[in-house]
Amino acid sequence: MNHADNSNHSSAQPLAERVNNRSQRPTSDAFKAFMASHWAPAPQVTPARDAVADHAATRRRAISGQFPGERLVIPAGPLKVRSNDCDYRFRPHSGFAHLTGLGLDHEPDAVLILEPVEEGTGDDGGNHRATLYFRPLAGRDTEQFYADARSGEFWIGARPTLAEFQARLGLETAHIDELETAVTKGVGAPEIGGISIRLVRKVDENIDALVDTARYNTARDPENLDLSELDTLDEKLSEALSELRLLKDDWEVEQLKLAVAATVEGFGDVVRALPRALTHHRGERVVEGAFFARAREEGNELGYDTIAAAGNNATVLHWTRNTGRINAGELLLVDAGVEADSLYTADITRTMPANGKFTDVQRKVYEAVLDAADAGFAAAQPGAKFRDVHAAATAVLAERLAEWGLLPVSVEEAISPEGQQHRRWMPHGTSHHLGLDVHDCAQAKRELYLDGILTPGMVFTIEPGLYFKAEDLAIPEEYRGIGVRIEDDILMTAGGPVNLSAALPRKADDVEAWMAGIYQEEERIPHA
Repeated sequence: MNHADNSNHSSAQPLAERVNNRSQRPTSDAFKAFMASHWAPAPQVTPARDAVADHAATRRRAISGQFPGERLVIPAGPLKVRSNDCDYRFRPHSGFAHLTGLGLDHEPDAVLILEPVEEGTGDDGGNHRATLYFRPLAGRDTEQFYADARSGEFWIGARPTLAEFQARLGLETAHIDELETAVTKGVGAPEIGGISIRLVRKVDENIDALVDTARYNTARDPENLDLSELDTLDEKLSEALSELRLLKDDWEVEQLKLAVAATVEGFGDVVRALPRALTHHRGERVVEGAFFARAREEGNELGYDTIAAAGNNATVLHWTRNTGRINAGELLLVDAGVEADSLYTADITRTMPANGKFTDVQRKVYEAVLDAADAGFAAAQPGAKFRDVHAAATAVLAERLAEWGLLPVSVEEAISPEGQQHRRWMPHGTSHHLGLDVHDCAQAKRELYLDGILTPGMVFTIEPGLYFKAEDLAIPEEYRGIGVRIEDDILMTAGGPVNLSAALPRKADDVEAWMAGIYQEEERIPHA
């Protein structure tokens, strides 16, 4: 009977509460009273305005101009569970970060709302007034301070107050408890005096549900509500936010330069780690770890999962398992980027000989890819189309493949839309926009992206490659197992393209000399 009683009691406990069974947290009134007392007062300092604040205001003004009379809802997103009661490090949605200027990890569940006002009377003469809704620091006299592992200061450290964020960002702030009213008030069909909402969807399920409920409850004919039309409204906002990032302002360019500089240092760390990596059964992980340490020391995080691929693994385009050995005679392809505290990321790839010296065939493939990259760079001029970079780079690769006798058709036939045989060995695109996301501006319209005109302020990659898989019977054996990619981060200026990552050696001789210099500094050389 006792056993049955205990079982029934256990099963009556909600599952959500069971993760706390291990905690043994005290709940006595005496404990609560003691925890609420004898704390030094929080410093009363008004922070300086962030350097990004004016830039973020300009971005909000640009979005406001596109959607007069409509409420715009841009969530940061919630914490995401990694396992059980452990969360991933928080990273806000890029559209939210761009419009607020907030990076790092201190605003989970926050929402930016641009509230429509009479045209021209809003912030900076725009059509909206912006308010940031978030959960501020709880007082030390509250249970949240010490009992809430997700948001309590005792667990995660201090959080900015409403006043601090307002001073830093030049942005109105409000407690998140006011959010539901701010989202739902006055919602309805514009033709009968209601307010239309546009939402960045699939960022925060709770906000999606709140907006959907408001739309349903205020629809004139809820049962026949056209959901596809509402989806289009929301998609247009995401599209506009993405297209707003096609041109970077001066502050964004400086953040990208910081990310690139840290990434260049990280590649030096990779070379320093190679002697140990060559002796480890997971040498790729040694390389990955060396770069990750730099990303956390100098920035916020990795901009994306590092690719550390040796030998045939370098022919796997998104090899992020990084579980392989690194052998002295192989090439090592490292595709990595540091994400700055502002969340802007670099994206650089270098392919290097693990023992510091290219073989003849490795050098031949490497220099073909470098020639393709240089051709793409030469084509990347103001006024050219974005797609011209890819066409120039891949044409060079087709020519080299033909010279080596690998193409089954002529270069002309291969590069025609009906051919494309050369793409067997380079199936990816040569360029993508870069910024808050490693593949930035991804929701932009095709005519502004692939068919877009290269314009000063754009930042993008140039990254051709050749990937000859070990199992590829269409090529001679000497090429098999060789994968090469060279990727640089390019800023378009009125005077032409600028290679932001030029500090990292690109030419084969320079790569060898750079690696030898680092080995000499470390007084170590890889095993031959």
